[in-house]
Amino acid sequence: MNFITRITAIIALLWLGPALAADSGHPRLLLSSSDAEHIASASESSPGFARSLEATRARVDAYFALTPDVPLPKDAGGGYTHERHKKNGVAIHDAGMLFQLSGDPVYVEYAKGLLLAYAGMYPSLGDHPKRKEQSPGRLFWQSLNEAVWLVYVIQGYDAIYDHLSAEDRSTIEQELLRPMARFLSVESPQTFDKIHNHGTWAVAAVGMTGYVLDDEDYVQQALYGLSRDGKAGFLKQLDLLFSPDGYYNEGPYYQRYALMPFVLFASAIQANEPTLNIFKYRDGILLKAIYTCIDLSYGGLFFPINDAIKDKGLDTIELRYGIPIAWGLTQDRSLLSIAEKQSSFVLTSDGFAAAKAIDDGLATAFDFRSVLLRDGPEGDKGALAILRNGRGDGHHALVFKSTSQGMGHGHFDKLNWLYYHNEREIVTDYGAARFLNVEQKYGGHYLPENNSWAKQTVAHNTLVVDERSHFDGKVSVGEQFHPVPLYFEANDDIQITSASMEGAYPEVQFSRTMAFLNGVVADGPVVVDVLSVSSKAKHQYDLPLHFSGQFIATNHELESATDKLVPLGKDNGYQHLWLRAQAGLGAGEQFSLTWLNANRFYTYTTLAQADSQVLLTELGANDPNFNLRPELALILRSNGTANHSFVSVLEPHGEYNGSEEFTVDSAGRIDSLQRYTANGTDLIRLQTSEGNEFYLGLSYDADTSKEHSVTVGERIFRWKGFYGLFPNGGGSR
Repeated sequence: MNFITRITAIIALLWLGPALAADSGHPRLLLSSSDAEHIASASESSPGFARSLEATRARVDAYFALTPDVPLPKDAGGGYTHERHKKNGVAIHDAGMLFQLSGDPVYVEYAKGLLLAYAGMYPSLGDHPKRKEQSPGRLFWQSLNEAVWLVYVIQGYDAIYDHLSAEDRSTIEQELLRPMARFLSVESPQTFDKIHNHGTWAVAAVGMTGYVLDDEDYVQQALYGLSRDGKAGFLKQLDLLFSPDGYYNEGPYYQRYALMPFVLFASAIQANEPTLNIFKYRDGILLKAIYTCIDLSYGGLFFPINDAIKDKGLDTIELRYGIPIAWGLTQDRSLLSIAEKQSSFVLTSDGFAAAKAIDDGLATAFDFRSVLLRDGPEGDKGALAILRNGRGDGHHALVFKSTSQGMGHGHFDKLNWLYYHNEREIVTDYGAARFLNVEQKYGGHYLPENNSWAKQTVAHNTLVVDERSHFDGKVSVGEQFHPVPLYFEANDDIQITSASMEGAYPEVQFSRTMAFLNGVVADGPVVVDVLSVSSKAKHQYDLPLHFSGQFIATNHELESATDKLVPLGKDNGYQHLWLRAQAGLGAGEQFSLTWLNANRFYTYTTLAQADSQVLLTELGANDPNFNLRPELALILRSNGTANHSFVSVLEPHGEYNGSEEFTVDSAGRIDSLQRYTANGTDLIRLQTSEGNEFYLGLSYDADTSKEHSVTVGERIFRWKGFYGLFPNGGGSR
């Protein structure tokens, strides 16, 4: 008998079963008994949901075919005991959901057996033997994992609550659930009252436990903090961790991670206290956060800024909960196109509704657009600009990072940028140096190289002064400063963004303007990048470009290190870079580098404003355990100047086809790059190999009533506002 047939056979049990199930109000979190009845009766109307249901059943049945081990905690993240406890927590949850959707009492027995086993062990546990330094757990090495575990387990317990004896309920609650909730709250105030994703998981776990156990004290602590004064807790986290646009302070990777406790606890609040209107709180901030999380992706993967692991994307469990919840609130059919690409549906009423809508053909394409996402609770702590050009999976995207520090997971990379095209990351960010849950790699911790390399400024595509990182690599200092966005606009001709930064270095100010320009070359938009730095003293200025692909050629002969490699520097990340090649540039000279990524070529051209060097580096020096990926970077270096500008352009071009054995346009078409300045304005001239001219005027002043002009020879280029576009030569005589 297949699972769908079995569901049909037991619908009567759900509808006509003991009155206790209908009267007691359990389950009461993300799935109610009436939800379960409806899904059971209508499950055949959604083949997509039925497949997820059957896959869950097969997985849970296989897991419980042998009694799951409940070992004493011993290992750090990725070790056997750590992973076994994680799987057990999910198994309790899944067994509870399967019971609600099938009525098969075997799933009650599965979940109950594990819950009683943990109730027999938990009271005797002290701090975990591999305790993580900042917030140790008992069942896990850090209390964060304990909170995640309880979020899953309390849902499973809620689902079988009415089918447990009073004695078993008492044992599970008094020996496991309440001790764990107490440990996560009053015994861990430094985490529970923290405005941070660890705190969000803790309050969600305790608050959801409070709803299931009818413990108003737990609920109030979760909503308003241990002191119940509103200075901490879930609502305060909603106030402080998201900007008005729904951008999460720690960046996309942690926005995804934090989203799950936010939306799960909010759903529990909505089910139990609908008068709080939690999804309308702060102008619908949670719904904005879900949409923003989608915007923070390209090709299904999140932009890897800050401490990010690069293979996380829209098909994570957090978004498999978040997208159906957003669909339920909005009926926005474009959300279904995201859910459609996910691997499965969660076993909730929202999950069923989204699956059925997709099966009914309601999905429409999500509108990935250029957007400026403000940072900070009031939206005044910088911003993340996402410039998109084109449509579909192969569109161009440029990410300009002018956000605040992002707490301890933030990197020292003010005015950093990334570039995507052809479904790939072309100008890259390293993300985090970590092998998550790989015990052989430092127990799954962030590696030492996360601090010595990944967070350091030279690991990013932004200005480095005197080989020191922004704020000297100190989070406490970085939290005091943020960039100031200057401009953002996106239309059919240009997508442009600009910001300035003070405080990253003493008495040094720098600004950066980046733009997609259409119509310069036939192959698509080009990226124009102008970074200007000013200081009262002379410095060494480095501007790295980290790129992904195979080195093809440069327009200058390089002095290459072929028989001996030496590190580029001694600290602040420079100690991890092998110097592979270098060249000198005179003032006014151009340097171009071409690389191949998949089947497209990319050429980066820069204009030397003063005598300069170009350095080609490879990551891997001072890395005895081979923790770092061997990636290439180009560093533009100006030494001994106080004021300096880096002017560069990046163009995609051509095609390499290994299968058909042909290559087209492997050389870039930007033949000449020039910069003219007048009265604080810039005019950037691009000339192609075909002789076409294109000018971009930059005033750095958004006031559209002000007119600006730059004279070049006999031509005058006039514009109002921040920028002016002059295709086909432009200008007046």
